[in-house]
Formats: sequence, structure tokens, C-alpha cells
Amino acid sequence: MSTTIPMTAIDCLIPCMLIDTQTPPDVIHTNAAARILAVTHLLESVSRLEGFNADSVDLKHITEAAALLLRDGCDLMDALGRRLQAQ
Repeated sequence: MSTTIPMTAIDCLIPCMLIDTQTPPDVIHTNAAARILAVTHLLESVSRLEGFNADSVDLKHITEAAALLLRDGCDLMDALGRRLQAQ
């Protein structure tokens, strides 16, 4: 059985970003938390902007970045959950 699982944010046939399921749980959690916190900060900053005049391209870039980071965080939390269930 493989000790890695692919990250799912980018759909491709050959994944190049993998999560090592043997990584200590605190390290997986720290990486997940960092990504989720980055998304939180990004969206909080956007919500506080007054007179924010973003065009559709800007909004697309912001949402793509948020989705990518959030998906990575979810993948890491999933790996952590599997690890904890196995114990």
C-alpha cells in the first residue's frame, strides 16, 4: 500500500504533489492550518476593502487562489483524519 496520497486541487493524470501519510500528525496539521489561515486572511482582507473595484479577472484570480489553498488544506485534514482513525 502506498504511503502517499495525491493533492487534489489540480486535476491531472499524474499528480506531482503528494502527501506523505507517514508524516507526523502535528506537521500535517500545521501545514493544513497554514493554508486555511491564508485563505481566511485573504478573504477577510477582501471583505474589508472599501470601494473595491475588482474586475472579473481580479475576482477570478482571488477565488482561484482561495480555492487552491482551501483544497490543499482539506486534503491535508483528510490525511490527518485517516491517520487518526487508523490509530
